[in-house]
Amino acid sequence: MPLTSPTLHLMCGKIASGKSTLTAKLGNLDGTVVISEDDWLSTLYSEEMSSISDYMRCTSKLRKIVGPHVASLLNAGVSVVLDFQANTIEARNWMRGILARTNAVHKLHVLVVPDEICIARLRIRNASGDHPFAPTEEQFLKLSKHFVAPSADEGFDIVRHVTNSA
Repeated sequence: MPLTSPTLHLMCGKIASGKSTLTAKLGNLDGTVVISEDDWLSTLYSEEMSSISDYMRCTSKLRKIVGPHVASLLNAGVSVVLDFQANTIEARNWMRGILARTNAVHKLHVLVVPDEICIARLRIRNASGDHPFAPTEEQFLKLSKHFVAPSADEGFDIVRHVTNSA
């Protein structure tokens, strides 16, 4: 039995705020696995996703299988970096449901980055072609309207990562 409880790391931040970079760093911790929404969605549904409503439909399907899987990993003593967006209350409620099925601790990593820096990073990321999705600046702005920063009354252990430069 491990001496410490497994940890569920959750990611909250706009597109190109650095969630994948932080995910990779956390994924290097001993006894930790990464589960990436973008990787799973691009592999399973890339040809079906061309709009925000397509994303919502596909991620809803994915959550149904990933949630119980993450809970089983945590219950087995494995820490998980869940690289799914925690940018809305609904998404965080889903994540709260995963935690409710475990005795794991958690960290909600909130990446606070100005929009102009995210957009600059998005341009670079899209030009490189290294990321499974290449949203446009218009899509960034549209999705950012749905972003709701977590509040203390949601009960998460929040870790803020503030960046003011590219």
